[in-house]
Amino acid sequence: MLKDKNGNSLSGSQIIQKGLHRLASIWLDLVLYKLYLTGLVPSHVYRQFIYRVAGMRLGRGSTIHMWARFYQPRNIQIGEDTIVGDHVFFDGRDKLIIGNHTDIASEVMVYNSEHDLSAEDFAATVAPVEIGDYVFIGPRAIIMPGVKIGRGAVVAAAAVVTKDVPEFVIVGGVPAKVIGERTNKDPHYRLGRARLFQ
Repeated sequence: MLKDKNGNSLSGSQIIQKGLHRLASIWLDLVLYKLYLTGLVPSHVYRQFIYRVAGMRLGRGSTIHMWARFYQPRNIQIGEDTIVGDHVFFDGRDKLIIGNHTDIASEVMVYNSEHDLSAEDFAATVAPVEIGDYVFIGPRAIIMPGVKIGRGAVVAAAAVVTKDVPEFVIVGGVPAKVIGERTNKDPHYRLGRARLFQ
């Protein structure tokens, strides 16, 4: 009788289910590798086309700079006129919704899956992440699963966001705490075009 990685016996249907899951994981790995290679191409138009083919919803005028990495792109939705910096990581194992006119700086990581540290099998848990309109997320910030960042909020560089961020609030630190507030409560700006060859 076959056993799983934890030494538990597997039934025939469990073996088939695990086999199908393994094949789906291999297919996803191939798709993610293709997206990784796409991120190396210095053409916004080409990258946007491939990301959309992979299932990502990318609004008009939005762009993702080079070297971005994704997990489950079909669960990622980005609004209009949003600019995403280079070397970002977007986890799509649950819904990841990013609003309009949002500026996400370089090397930002957004997670919506993490391990349950108290679970016997160290299983993964998932929770959606939502980032509102007119948000700015500074370089190297980390957004954790289940977080909602309100309209116009600012996340300072290198902050680790573990809880919801209210509208127009500025947070920073590890874990992120309120450090200020934006004075413009009615933004109407457009971010403009992305840098060429980036």
